Amino acid sequence: MPQIKAAVCHDFGKPLVVETVELRAPIGSELEVTLAACAVCHSDISYATGAWGGALPAVYGHEAAGHITAVGEDVQGVKIGDPVVVTLIRSCGTCAPCSSGKPTICDTPYDGDYGPLRTVEGGMLHQAMATGGFAEKVVVDHSQVVRIPENMDLAAASLLACGVITGVGAVVNAAQLRAGQDVVVIGAGGVGLNSIQGARIAGARRIVAIDMSDEKLKIAKDFGATDTILATQKSPWRVAREALGRGADAVFITVGAAGAYNDAPRYIAKGGKVVMVGMPPSGAMSQYEPGNFAATGQSLIGSKMGDAVIKRDIPWMIDLYAQGRLKLNELISEKYSLDEINEAIEATKTGTAKRNVIVF
Repeated sequence: MPQIKAAVCHDFGKPLVVETVELRAPIGSELEVTLAACAVCHSDISYATGAWGGALPAVYGHEAAGHITAVGEDVQGVKIGDPVVVTLIRSCGTCAPCSSGKPTICDTPYDGDYGPLRTVEGGMLHQAMATGGFAEKVVVDHSQVVRIPENMDLAAASLLACGVITGVGAVVNAAQLRAGQDVVVIGAGGVGLNSIQGARIAGARRIVAIDMSDEKLKIAKDFGATDTILATQKSPWRVAREALGRGADAVFITVGAAGAYNDAPRYIAKGGKVVMVGMPPSGAMSQYEPGNFAATGQSLIGSKMGDAVIKRDIPWMIDLYAQGRLKLNELISEKYSLDEINEAIEATKTGTAKRNVIVF
């Protein structure tokens, strides 16, 4: 079986190990992509630290871009040599969610224990999030890729695979924000910045960014925030209401902190929505008074991967990027080699990075 280099997690909370692994050829509806870039997402870090459990050893990484270098016999619509974005959204296309335009919650299960990856000894190697992008190559289902323009920077394109579609999609797909409405975004990290620029693109009147870091709030202004508030000050929801003159029509929680979920309803207006984007660790709990939601027509909405339909949403985002209306290059903090992946992860953990990208 062909061999590649990959960063493998053997123990939760320990550094990843760059080693040789085996990657079988694509079959059926699968295709092989030789990667040019894979961004480091906080979801990868959460898995690698054991916050959500999962099988080990494993290869994480799910925000990738590269060129197709092999295809299975049933692949249609793309060909060898095409540049593509590789996402974790693996969809069957026929189950009830897929048929109703919700491929991010496809009912057809996928077990990465039985994917295309193996150790050099032939043992199980989990393909995390149906991708395994911290590797020189991936073999994924054709439903997971979208062809991109030949001249597009692949490091910038990789961000479309998760952080951008999750943040922007939460605004336009989950919240269905209308022009003139008001927004609060809790968390100005990679996904939060994309919710901010998604709200700007959608025509929000006011966009209030909330974060623990002054530095990140300054960056939020560059992406479209009209107002910024430090989360550490007393009752930041009161400050937000003063800035808006009312409660927000939509509040986006883009951090995985249960405390942020507890406070989010304080920001919304009557009829407003709390859109839950960030994922706290398994077992973390939040508490609400349900009567308040019923009495004021408010709602809690979960949004997985921005409710994206990738072959619909990624092309229009690429067009906005080409026009200069969607920021991608500005999201990249640093670039690292695969051998430097642990440095990239540690830099991401500090919370100061927008997106760190592994380049091959």
